[in-house]
Amino acid sequence: MKWTRRFFSLGLVFALLAGVSCTAVDSPIEPVAQSVQQQPSYLLGDLLGGVDDLVDGTVGTVLGITDLLVCTSEPYEVATQTIGKDGGEIQIGNHTLVIPKDALRKKTTITAEQMPGRTNSLRFSPEGLRFEKSAELTMSYQNCLVVLLKKSIVYTDEKLNILEVLRSLDIFGKKTVTAPIDHFSRYAVAY
Repeated sequence: MKWTRRFFSLGLVFALLAGVSCTAVDSPIEPVAQSVQQQPSYLLGDLLGGVDDLVDGTVGTVLGITDLLVCTSEPYEVATQTIGKDGGEIQIGNHTLVIPKDALRKKTTITAEQMPGRTNSLRFSPEGLRFEKSAELTMSYQNCLVVLLKKSIVYTDEKLNILEVLRSLDIFGKKTVTAPIDHFSRYAVAY
């Protein structure tokens, strides 16, 4: 019985890697045209009945549908810093925001919040602040499930619905993803 369950589980994993989605909220089988707004993903271990150690928690997507990366919760953390025309860097947990020289016209007090939950998410304020030059946000995903697909930073609303996928550089060896941002809002790591 134990071996039968493992072979069935492996078959499901291969189906996932072949492109079957496991991102639906109501059912593990959902039409391809499902909304990107359906969050969060099921954990693969939940679908396999607790054998996530067998597959190291790998999950998949269908036809470029983006979903938030599932992670162990990070503690709430806040960092506040005043940055002016010379630029600067804000470190919040394992994440970094670099604001280049001349990106801000005047000194601005910036607040960065690391939000707890099942995904790595940051909120920056003052909300809507726009930069003259793009800032560079680097987010870590060391505490997240292993996903073999390219990771991106996404702009989200407060309910973590994905509003925009940012052009991102995923450095899998360091488990970080970097993207330029031009305004403050809420951001998360997705695949």
